[in-house]
Amino acid sequence: MYTHDDLSRFQTQSLKLQGWIRQQTFSPEMEKTLRRFSSWEVSELIFKVNQSTFRGKLAADPSLPAGEVEPDGRQRWFSLEEINELRRRLKINRKSLMPARPAGKRAVRAAVANFKGGAGKSTVALHFAHAAALDGYRVLVVDFDPQATLSHSMGLTDVSEEHTVWGIMARDLIRETQRMNDGPVGAETGSTLPRRHLPSSITGLGLGELRVTDFIKPTSWPTIDAIPSCANAAFVEFASAQYRHLNPDWSFFAAVSRYLDQIPDDSYDLIIFDCPPAIGYQSMNAVFAADVLYIPSGPGYWEYDSTTSFIGQLSEALEDLSAGFDATFPTGKIKLPKAFYDVRFLLTRFEPGNDLHRAMFDAFRKVFGENVTESPVEMTRAVEQSGRFLNSVYEMDYREMTRETWRRARSTFDNAYQEFRDVVVQTWDKMEAEQ
Repeated sequence: MYTHDDLSRFQTQSLKLQGWIRQQTFSPEMEKTLRRFSSWEVSELIFKVNQSTFRGKLAADPSLPAGEVEPDGRQRWFSLEEINELRRRLKINRKSLMPARPAGKRAVRAAVANFKGGAGKSTVALHFAHAAALDGYRVLVVDFDPQATLSHSMGLTDVSEEHTVWGIMARDLIRETQRMNDGPVGAETGSTLPRRHLPSSITGLGLGELRVTDFIKPTSWPTIDAIPSCANAAFVEFASAQYRHLNPDWSFFAAVSRYLDQIPDDSYDLIIFDCPPAIGYQSMNAVFAADVLYIPSGPGYWEYDSTTSFIGQLSEALEDLSAGFDATFPTGKIKLPKAFYDVRFLLTRFEPGNDLHRAMFDAFRKVFGENVTESPVEMTRAVEQSGRFLNSVYEMDYREMTRETWRRARSTFDNAYQEFRDVVVQTWDKMEAEQ
């Protein structure tokens, strides 16, 4: 017979292995650090210019960041801060290296969601965030998944549940309940919403007084911040059900959206959500707050079947929200009925030489048409290794393997990211057209 004591023992044993993995991945101080990038990477893979052109630009202006030079003098290595300064100051053929970003627009919010475990949600979210940072964008990642894979991959392991999505939702409940209780009496009917009383077990936590920035943590990437998750945040599903009972008029699904509305529009360019493998209170907050929905799926039939169920259940859940809450409810910048600017299906763990995978890719495209991305994420040895050691391919040093192995792994995410970036830019255009 096994009790909670046995489960606790299993966890302790597993934590020892986690500690070993972090020692291999993080610095001796157990803090994740970002490596430098070679001049070859900066010129050809990041700026996409010829190496000789890049070297010529550096030689012509000694005030530009010069990076660190290897002892043999053959290669320079640049930090991301230096890369971004070069991006701001350099022009190639009179063209800026800054990424496309319309002035005055808020960050585009993209949810990576599917309730099939192992579909690659965290992997996709992590790589899109890192690729976007290398592209010059400022990124906020929000980890909605209590498994906290994305948070751990970002180097955030010491997280309290008060500073996760659960804390954001509890804070919103307190504030929305107070707003309702303070609301004016209706002019025509003389009526108002009934007063709601929250127990001290909720109000006494001090969550209502937390600032927006209290939930946002820096990462090892200087242009990526994160709202992390942790295992203790798993009870958010049970807590949220209780919260809805305490205040049935609380538009629970818009809590995170209202929180994000409080972040200045120019703070970030992209906000990427990593969703849990389920449709619940957290995932509904994620998809409601999102402008773009990315649905990763493995290339097997059962994964296709699960993805089909996911979009069906998500459709029903969003329809229920529209029917249960009218358009006058305060939902911030995202309105009811919920609509996405774009929806994309992305195949992951794809093997080009596998007949079944190619057949399933064709099936996805036959069913979902142009909503299926043209570039699936291929399964390579480097991709598999990156997942084992809580790194993205972009964080891996190509000198630790053959350059071709690393280049192939990077190119599969580069191609997927290029399509994602196009969707983001088109979303900004659609936002512009609405005004």
